[in-house]
Amino acid sequence: MAHLSIFFLSFFYFLCCNPGFVFSSPVQDPDLVVQEVHRSINASRRNLAYLSCGTGNPIDDCWRCDPNWEKNRQRLADCAIGFGKNAIGGRNGRIYVVTDSGNDDPVNPKPGTLRHAVIQDEPLWIIFQRDMVIKLEQELVMNSFKTIDGRGASVHIAGGPCITIHYVSNIIIHGINIHDCKQGGNANIRNSPHHSGWWTRSDGDGVSIFGGRHIWVDHCSLSNCHDGLIDAIHGSTAITISNNYMTHHDKVMLLGHNDAYTQDKNMQVTVAFNHFGEGLVQRMPRYVLREEENIQK
Repeated sequence: MAHLSIFFLSFFYFLCCNPGFVFSSPVQDPDLVVQEVHRSINASRRNLAYLSCGTGNPIDDCWRCDPNWEKNRQRLADCAIGFGKNAIGGRNGRIYVVTDSGNDDPVNPKPGTLRHAVIQDEPLWIIFQRDMVIKLEQELVMNSFKTIDGRGASVHIAGGPCITIHYVSNIIIHGINIHDCKQGGNANIRNSPHHSGWWTRSDGDGVSIFGGRHIWVDHCSLSNCHDGLIDAIHGSTAITISNNYMTHHDKVMLLGHNDAYTQDKNMQVTVAFNHFGEGLVQRMPRYVLREEENIQK
């Protein structure tokens, strides 16, 4: 078992080799994105002072110094850096409070459950009434413009299938403990108030991003899942993975599907301020790429 415990900031840029290829999300200039991130880090560090609440981490310093952050939760949507900076989640939507940690019905979810919240068509900022452990019967298939905000509670998604971001956009997942995720699927699952359908066998990832864009996963704890902790494949792009704590797992993070899948050459992902801790083996991260010069670190 490898033991890798590091703090690092890196940028992975995947550019399609076919100039005629059109992708659904505009490709960002990686040099400009890197410069912007460095400016935000330097600005945050310049504000460090004796008795300051600052940390030098521009994401945390963006909201943690506000003693009334609970009254202004949606400010978090302005705090991302890197390629996923424009992920707004459920900003400007109403607050949805999850009150029920059980009763997970994949086809007819009960109001008050996390599944009922994430399938709605409207933007929602989802918070939790109390500490809870949520064991899902099937993977949690999210609709666009949602924030799952675990701040202020200890929230675990564990012991069953976990989170799937499938051809949707503008998702923020913050402050959730995701672990012991299992395979699911071969079942009907609802992904909107108006549609449910048959889903084949899932991989058992902690967070599976499949054709998603404008995604931000921040300050989550991830460990011990069936396949990957965070996998982004099939043309996913405009993603930031930051401040996460990852331990006790084999295949940690996969960026890109395979060399034959052309859309993955447009993938743009920022991996920043994460802790790759004890008990990790491989893919920290693994990225699919033909040309070495397409990587920026």
